[in-house]
Amino acid sequence: MTSFYDRKILPRLLTCACTSPPMMKQRAKIVPLASGKVLELGIGMGLNLAFYDPAKVSAVVGVDPSPELRALAQAAPRPEGLKVEVDKGTAEALPFESGSFDTVVCTFTLCSVHNPAAALAEARRVLKPGGRFLFCEHGLAPDADVAKWQRFWDPLWSRMAGGCHLTRPVASAIAAAGLKLQGVETMYVPGTPRIAGWNEWGTAVAA
Repeated sequence: MTSFYDRKILPRLLTCACTSPPMMKQRAKIVPLASGKVLELGIGMGLNLAFYDPAKVSAVVGVDPSPELRALAQAAPRPEGLKVEVDKGTAEALPFESGSFDTVVCTFTLCSVHNPAAALAEARRVLKPGGRFLFCEHGLAPDADVAKWQRFWDPLWSRMAGGCHLTRPVASAIAAAGLKLQGVETMYVPGTPRIAGWNEWGTAVAA
């Protein structure tokens, strides 16, 4: 983040959008499933930290390229006893050895990484065999009329929303990365514009 908009205005807009009750409810569906040593891709403002169970999680390591967002994550509320480390890094080039984590958590991140396929390949690499990839993402809707408007608005949306894209597939991209899907749920998130509201969440396993 370098411009005044990126440093001062965008974080406020993201806070309003990402902390809405429907979005937080989606996070609460997936994050508590994490266990062991956890890597969170694009930890952002640290909104997921409140949902981890310290009785199941030995540590949470979060990566994000933005110093402004990492500072917010460092100060974000979390359960007492939860060990958290926030590092500089990108999802496409994780600074960790292969097979380092029991769980990778990815919520509302694949929409904004530069290369989703590379990010998913890295997630698979750092997971232990049998490790779980927990995801909750918005993306390309299955309804043709919604998808048409997603494609229309995507260029402007991306510029205004910090690189977030409306048209990226979710579950199919995860499966293409070699992660075995174990369960996927979908819906339009209530109270959210349909072009940004198609949500897919679930679990995949590393071979």
